[in-house]
Amino acid sequence: MSTKTVAVTGATGFVGSTLLKAATNQGLQVRALTRRPQPEMAGVTWIEGALNTPDSLARLVEGADAVIHVAGVVNAPTRDGFEQGNIRGTEAIVAATKAAGVKRFVHVSSLAAREPQLSVYGWSKAEAERVVAASGLDWAMVRPPAIYGPGDMEMLDIFKMAKTGVVLMPPAGHLSVIHAGDLATLLLALTGHNAPNGHIFEVDDGTANGWTHAAFAKAIAAALSRRALVLSTPRPILKLGSILDRLLRGNKAKLSADRVNYFCHPDWRIDPAKRPEAELWVPQIETRVGLAETAAAYRTAGLI
Repeated sequence: MSTKTVAVTGATGFVGSTLLKAATNQGLQVRALTRRPQPEMAGVTWIEGALNTPDSLARLVEGADAVIHVAGVVNAPTRDGFEQGNIRGTEAIVAATKAAGVKRFVHVSSLAAREPQLSVYGWSKAEAERVVAASGLDWAMVRPPAIYGPGDMEMLDIFKMAKTGVVLMPPAGHLSVIHAGDLATLLLALTGHNAPNGHIFEVDDGTANGWTHAAFAKAIAAALSRRALVLSTPRPILKLGSILDRLLRGNKAKLSADRVNYFCHPDWRIDPAKRPEAELWVPQIETRVGLAETAAAYRTAGLI
């Protein structure tokens, strides 16, 4: 029997790179899209290109048994940036997948797609879901909550604050989280021949009722052997922060006005009814253990 081949977009990002390691550890062959040359990696064939270069997408999916679409834009200064990255990019990889005769398509969405009116990001992810659902492919979609783990840069600022003993969080609310390693395991499981078709899954770390913002911030501090004062930041202060961040970091600002809108939503917990069946997947990484692992990786990298 020949080794299964999966084609991956977003392979050089945080989730994508975690997925590549998980796939090669399982003995799979991976065809991975990249914008720039990458070092050789056993089991991985790098395909130079992007979602807006059809020829490279055709090479990416050629001979693949399944496509995992991880690539996406989580922050952009304009609506067009989200549209091009999340909607048009999804249309392009779906078209290439269909043209190559590949049937199985696994799409990484976001919990933000549940509330498209809150942010342009959420709108763009919801529209991308519609593209996949209408594709005629054998598809499955995953809506991850907040993703953390070694290599993540999105939560680094919270770890840095926790090290000081004071953590600024969004207004009081709840969230779900998942370790990137657990997410990668699920994405690979969904490429299996008997994996569910036409399902949208919401997944987390298995914590009953999720986390409060304060409890999660304190767990991060504990991972650093610290105790932290957690302050809920009012929306007006976050809006002001987004203006200052834009002035300081321009288009690279992390706290955009669009992000403020969905950060202030009070409940980003998954719907337990949308979890996969336990026979397919259950999370394996307890969050306090995963946060400690993440903190250690930041220290090793000299980031905290």
